[in-house]
Amino acid sequence: MKSELAEMAVDQKRTMPVDDDVPETVPVPHALVPHLDETAILLDIDGTLLDLMPTPREVWVPPGLSETLKRLVERTSGALALVSGRSLNDIDLIFAPDVYRAVAGHGAEMRLSVDNEVDDVHAPPLDKELKRRLAAIAKLSPGILLEDKGYSLALHYRLAPHAEKAIFEAVSLIRADLPNAPIEVLPGKFVCEIKHSGFTKATGVHELMKHEPFRGRRPLFIGDDVTDETVFAIMPDMNGLAFSVGRRAMGVNGHFDAPSDVRAFLARLLDPR
Repeated sequence: MKSELAEMAVDQKRTMPVDDDVPETVPVPHALVPHLDETAILLDIDGTLLDLMPTPREVWVPPGLSETLKRLVERTSGALALVSGRSLNDIDLIFAPDVYRAVAGHGAEMRLSVDNEVDDVHAPPLDKELKRRLAAIAKLSPGILLEDKGYSLALHYRLAPHAEKAIFEAVSLIRADLPNAPIEVLPGKFVCEIKHSGFTKATGVHELMKHEPFRGRRPLFIGDDVTDETVFAIMPDMNGLAFSVGRRAMGVNGHFDAPSDVRAFLARLLDPR
């Protein structure tokens, strides 16, 4: 019998909702340039800012992107943040030596200041026994990669797509044994992540926007995956703009075809013409 969790993963990943009313293109960049001093730029990383790779460790920062982000940080007086499922440590390794404000780990971590680590926020770690049982799922097939973030555990199967159903069914069985455990399963692009319930990218963005230099600004969020939909959903309440990448997601203001288009868009925001 198929587990409900496996069915949910397939439904969310392969039949993502599309809104026929979504514009085919993004707004002309020049329409935003005069207002960068009133805008908060929020960017997902994998599949949005950076191209997807066979494994999470293979992503890289293309030439020119670092300079673009630095200039956007200056133009927005620091109101630029990365919003990712990756940990803060992972984000720093990818973009080193540059350091950015960030909502990391799907809201489990947050960096409010690039100058003071005391301001960083971290969720509590997952139970060790639970992590041990979840980690054993990686043995189902070669190509399943295990990522332990402390507060969550991710099973990447881009190199073993045939194992998708088995992974989600195994996770479902573990959850059935622990019905009261405060955990949540996040299906993504060839990844199944298990984390503490109670925080999402949306809760992280809500909290981030309460602090300087983001407070009072209009958020502009760009994301590509299922986990970004929680942020898409709150943008109207924040008078914000939302853009999807690779697909026309429901409720967004427009979409990009690929991360390269996102990078070009960000660079054009800085064009003085």
